[in-house]
Amino acid sequence: MTIQAGQEPVTVEALINGQHVKSLTQSAKENPTNPAEIVGYFPVTTKEQAVEAIEAAAQAFQTWKKTDIEERVTRMRRAIEKIRAAENEIVHLLSREHGKPLYDAHGEIYVSLMWMEFACNEAAAALQAEVKEHENGKTILAYDPIGVVAAISPWNYPIALSTIKIAPALLAGNSIVLKPSPYAPLAAAKVAEIIASEFPAGVINVIHGDADVGVELTTNPHVTKIAFTGGTETAKRIIRAASETIKDMTLELGGNDAAIFLESFDVNDERAMRRIVVSNFLTTGQICMIAKRVYVHRSIYDQFVEKYIEAANRWIRIGDPFDPNTTVGPVNNLKQKEYVLGLVEDAKQRGAKVIPLGTILDQQVFDQGYYLQPTLVLGCDVHDPIVVEEQFGPTVPILPFDDEDQVIGLHNESIYGLTSSVWGAEEEAISVARQLEAGTTMINTAAVQGLDVRFPFGGFKQSGIGREYGTEGIRTYTEQHVINVPKMLDLPYIPE
Repeated sequence: MTIQAGQEPVTVEALINGQHVKSLTQSAKENPTNPAEIVGYFPVTTKEQAVEAIEAAAQAFQTWKKTDIEERVTRMRRAIEKIRAAENEIVHLLSREHGKPLYDAHGEIYVSLMWMEFACNEAAAALQAEVKEHENGKTILAYDPIGVVAAISPWNYPIALSTIKIAPALLAGNSIVLKPSPYAPLAAAKVAEIIASEFPAGVINVIHGDADVGVELTTNPHVTKIAFTGGTETAKRIIRAASETIKDMTLELGGNDAAIFLESFDVNDERAMRRIVVSNFLTTGQICMIAKRVYVHRSIYDQFVEKYIEAANRWIRIGDPFDPNTTVGPVNNLKQKEYVLGLVEDAKQRGAKVIPLGTILDQQVFDQGYYLQPTLVLGCDVHDPIVVEEQFGPTVPILPFDDEDQVIGLHNESIYGLTSSVWGAEEEAISVARQLEAGTTMINTAAVQGLDVRFPFGGFKQSGIGREYGTEGIRTYTEQHVINVPKMLDLPYIPE
């Protein structure tokens, strides 16, 4: 591999008990725009180092859990300001290692800081013990820190899906060991280090590494909670590994999110058509809550497809993430590119029509990177793999439906239930939404455009366990502790 002229590779190390720890082995992270360029190096943390990180977190927890909420919030606010000051540097690193355009990388920082600020604003109230006076005496409902949190974050939104765990865990009085994805380890590690600089040694630890490190995080008895965002199959392995010590878990997993367009939807609404296109192809379709299958009422289907293609061709510009004209960058890694290509090819073999979308800004750039031209897939069967599997890439099937009961059934037969969206007259759309099995349903918008960090986020069925964001996303890092002070200390029917 070679280094692109003018770009020095970044090196990150494990952070254990406040100290940078070198590893004998390093891995290189390539630039998905130009895989010949090394963006940086990250360590292959050993199992022994993972144990050190967990033990450091366990020791730090004993002191950190006793700090008052004001100190925790003050430290987190200082970390927020440091991240904001370093935003441009972080964004450029994120774009290089991930492949997302600069505007998208800035958007990830925006969401991350918005959540961290919300958590700071709400933590005191969310964690305040509730005292209830009643006829039987007094009951205190306390929210105690849970202990050492093992946080495992994914590559698609590496900063946002790390800070979604770090902020509430620390504000609740826990310590944490973070393991970023090897497909996007650099920017997340840098942000975690910035946060760690404002907290006592051992409260935040960052490790990298292979499967044995993941096994240690999910089996070590000092770890009391696992916070994982990623694929459903990986989550099943985590659940099995953690079963021996019965750890608390928050799992935000895969989704096959549907967008449903009712007969009342106005296909001539250009802004709405732009919103659905963005909901399909933002971050090159690599978002858990992206709209991955589109159902359109048959009465408006043909016109919808026509308007959709027009809107897609206006918005989608495939190119270098640093080109300000680019709206869609490369796929993050070769494995994901090949997976999406396989689904599209399978659809073709089954007789579907595949329509390329958008404009390639520079063919040479496109050819050298992990690029895929976004595609629209028509004529699929409702049970084809490209419809029922999570593509996690720049392709989307559009299918007709005849009535609401049919489309509700098609939505709910999925093993997933993360997010969904319903488009059309508001009252009718809400009525349909109430019948969908999903953690979040958005009306007349979808994906990140409809996300609100003030409210809980998570999935039904195999899309996850628990909720993040909102007050629930803070309290999920606590154990509810009930303290009863009854007036009558003895049972009334116990004989003397």
